[in-house]
Formats: sequence, C-alpha cells, structure tokens
Amino acid sequence: MRRTKIVCTLGPSSREPAIIAAMVRAGMDVARLNTSHGTLDEHAAMLATVREVAREQGRHIAVLMDLSGPKLRTGSTPGGAPLAIIDGAPLRLVGERVPGSAELIGIDYRTLAAEVQPGEHVLLDDGNLELVVERIAGDGLECRVIQGGLLGPSKGVSFPQSTLTLPAVTAKDREAIAAGVRMGVDYFALSFVGAAEDLARARALVNSLGADTPIIAKIERRQAIEHLEEIVGEADGVMVARGDLGVELPLERHIVSRVHAPMWAGSSRAARRMLATGPRSAAPCAPRSVASRLPDNAATG
Repeated sequence: MRRTKIVCTLGPSSREPAIIAAMVRAGMDVARLNTSHGTLDEHAAMLATVREVAREQGRHIAVLMDLSGPKLRTGSTPGGAPLAIIDGAPLRLVGERVPGSAELIGIDYRTLAAEVQPGEHVLLDDGNLELVVERIAGDGLECRVIQGGLLGPSKGVSFPQSTLTLPAVTAKDREAIAAGVRMGVDYFALSFVGAAEDLARARALVNSLGADTPIIAKIERRQAIEHLEEIVGEADGVMVARGDLGVELPLERHIVSRVHAPMWAGSSRAARRMLATGPRSAAPCAPRSVASRLPDNAATG
C-alpha cells in the first residue's frame, strides 16, 4: 500500500465532475475544501461530487475541510490600487480595516495597540514588506518602514515577535464546522493553532454537534512551535503549513521529526509551499509546494 497520500485543493477550476474524476485517476487521495474562499454551499456541492466520483471509481477519497482561522489582513486601498510604501518612511497601523494610504494602514484586530510592543517587527503582504514599531500612540502603532514596496488591499499581516490573543476558532469557523458536520467531512484542519487548548475548544464544538470528526492542527505560528509537544498530544494529525510559518520563523528542518517522535501517536501532513520570492521579500524561505502523509485509513489507493 502506498503510504504517502496526495492532498488536492478543490476550487473554481477543479469543481466539475470530469476534472475531479481525472484527479482521482491521477492519484488524489484527499480532497481539501478551503473555507478561506468560496461559500459553504459551493463546498457542499464539491463534496457531493467527490463522493459520487469516488463511488463510480470504487475509491474512498477522504474530504478535509480546512478552516480559515484568524488570518489578519490589511484594509482596502483607494480604487483597489497598490500603495507605494517607501523605505524609511513613517507608517501608522490602526486596529480596524479602514481605507489605507501611504501613511496609515488598517488591520482587522481591535486590540492591536494593547498586544504589540515597541521594537517588535511587523510583516505585511506575507513578508514582502517589513516595519518596526517605534511607539504606541492611542489605538495605533507608530512604525518605521524597514523594507518597503507595493501594498495591495486585503494583504496578510504577521507579528512574528508578538504574542497575540487571537482566537483559533472564529465565528466563521464555527459556522463552517457546523456545515462540515452536516456534510459529513472526514477531517477538519484548524488554522493558526497556538496551543493545545485551541484544539480542545474546536473538539468540544464538534462533539456538541454529535460528531467525532478528527482534527488536524496546522502549525503556522511561532506560538505553535513553542507548544508543539502539547499540540501533537491533542491533535489527530499535524499539518506543517510552511507558507505562513516561514513568514514568522526561519526554515525549521526538525519539525516533522519532532512530530514523528515515537512517544507521540497520530498522523502528520507537511504542506510545503516553495515560494517564488524575489530579492524584495523579507521572508524568502517560505516554502510553497505540497507533500503529504496521512494515516493509512485516510484513503486507499
């Protein structure tokens, strides 16, 4: 039996039955539904198609619902055009998604000024731009641009040196979990896990809905590395999401070996996205290609 499993994300270009059938024939073992995009009705339709195609081909294809989690993003820009953020310039960050400018950027996190300290760094656009916090002023952060560039609307934000109190399970995730239980997904993937308690809360919600769906912990924050042993002990599996983790930390080559240590039971899934970052990127190490390993009973083929 092939032990390494192939996980494929379904979306607008791969939702048709003929395409999903071709993916199954090519070796897909797990279909991933990414709730960061699309609607729950669209995901339900894709799941139904996967089940039908799997029956026709005599295969069991597991379905993984990947919860979007508390991804921080910047606000809008005038006309959707990118802003020119200049090296060395001052830049104010505030904890709400207000329209941005070259002098002020909004982020959808209201307690920002209470949880970030002077001297800590901020990464925008998943590491392409870098700031340092110089002081706290009212409800915002007064920063200096270390590495500038063009910043479009709704870009990812990371605070690699800060300890934020982001909830791992958002209101959107709770809605998705309820829908996933109704659909009968085989796995949930919990994004931006910071501690074992995040998984316990998600599991309690799943159990309250009368289900026992396994939960995969996505390792993509510095806090997760600091609590890795406890997280592995609570999770049914682990996904090393290097795309986001690589923004916060240098490449960690020992994570998978720690997850596979004999004292821990469970599965691991390493999602490696080899990033085509050029010299402008503040985090050129973030990988972005996909490899996976799930339990033998996740899918057969």
